[in-house]
Amino acid sequence: MATAFAASIRSRAQDGGWRPGGRLRGHLVFGIALVPAVALRVLVMLGYDTAQLYWYDSFTYLDTAVHLRPQGAFHPAGYSWFLWLLRPFHSVELVAGVQHAMGLGVGVMIYALLRRRSLPGWGATLAAAPVLFDPSFLRLEHAILSDLQVIFLVVAALLVVMWREEVSTRAAALSGLLVAMAGLTRTAAAPLLGIVVLHLLIRRAGWRRVAAAAVAGVLPLLGYAGWYAQHHGRFALSGSDGVALWARTMTFADCSVIRPPADEAVLCPNGTVADAASEYVWAPGASLNLLPGGRFAHNDLARSFALRAIAAQPLDYLRAVAGDTALAFTWEPVRHPRRVSPTTTFPLGSWPLPEEQPLVGKVRREYDPGIRGMSSVEPYASALAAYRYPWFLHGTVFGVVLLAGGLGSVGRRRPALLPWAFAVFLLVAPVAALDFDHRYVLPAIPVACLAAALAAVRPPVRGPEVSGGR
Repeated sequence: MATAFAASIRSRAQDGGWRPGGRLRGHLVFGIALVPAVALRVLVMLGYDTAQLYWYDSFTYLDTAVHLRPQGAFHPAGYSWFLWLLRPFHSVELVAGVQHAMGLGVGVMIYALLRRRSLPGWGATLAAAPVLFDPSFLRLEHAILSDLQVIFLVVAALLVVMWREEVSTRAAALSGLLVAMAGLTRTAAAPLLGIVVLHLLIRRAGWRRVAAAAVAGVLPLLGYAGWYAQHHGRFALSGSDGVALWARTMTFADCSVIRPPADEAVLCPNGTVADAASEYVWAPGASLNLLPGGRFAHNDLARSFALRAIAAQPLDYLRAVAGDTALAFTWEPVRHPRRVSPTTTFPLGSWPLPEEQPLVGKVRREYDPGIRGMSSVEPYASALAAYRYPWFLHGTVFGVVLLAGGLGSVGRRRPALLPWAFAVFLLVAPVAALDFDHRYVLPAIPVACLAAALAAVRPPVRGPEVSGGR
């Protein structure tokens, strides 16, 4: 036993683990990478005179943060709770600053987990690079949108549940809670809880850990659904799931095949044609939008029609989902819908707010009196505009990374399986529930990089156990 202990000390001394400054030198590559990553975020804060606000998403989040009641349509209140915490400062610029710090935190969490799993410093730094340097992530951090919070919570959940080989009951519960909070930030993330529970079952973590993750995740979701029911009379996380799924089916639905009952037949395609599934939600001539009471008043009817359409045309549904998902891997960006111009660069110009909308003035009075349209600021904005991040790193290379993580999830390299399953779900679920959007791809990228990096880690070789006598 003493011999084995001495050998362990010699080994750690040789790799610098016991030398003064040895641990710091082991993180030198990541430390160097953090410097430009921080500088980029400072430049973004200087290059734009306020946070980016989108109509109408940003304003509904801010309005919910003031009044703390669940929205009846698309957005659950998880992100608004975060905005509520920062409300005393009355500054959307501060919100953006905190989110930039969270973006750095995502990179640090990825790096820390990979180093914990024995990846060398350069490899762990490479896996964290997209979230640190891709302008698409920096622009998310600077916007009043929920996406960055989803990414932060999902990566934090993976960090907690994968930090040790043997998952503790506390870690399992915390991971379940973090996933639930991600689901309350964006409902598409809620089913990730099932993946965490399945992971613990596969790992034979024990019933206490499985139960801890399940209970810690399910209780917040049930509590929120009850809160939603108090305000909207329906036990749910949102009031738009049926509307979204109905829009998804409008790209392939054939009512001569579906044969819906009379009350659902009014939702059949009526000749209105849009170039993307999500456009049917807002198209004035679409069948759902011609019904009295507004689109969300018919959410249950829309869901019933959509499920009937998918059951009648399963191959058409799968073809539509697969075709739109493939748009994430193109060498050059695809306009989907055509009115959107995807880019990974920093824009120049000004973006006024729709001042004619009453909600803009209401949020300005109640959350931040300084809310205004965003404008780029020179000379910082021109420096940002000169920064180029090739699209193929965002698209085609992302596909290669996802494939590498999947291949590495087979056999003995199973640590990659959980983040890879997260990445695939985060990529496909929004498309299956509504439509493809380049912004919706972003949460899948950091966890796909994590999976690919873990796939490259060789499993530890267990030598003969050393037993000591008395």
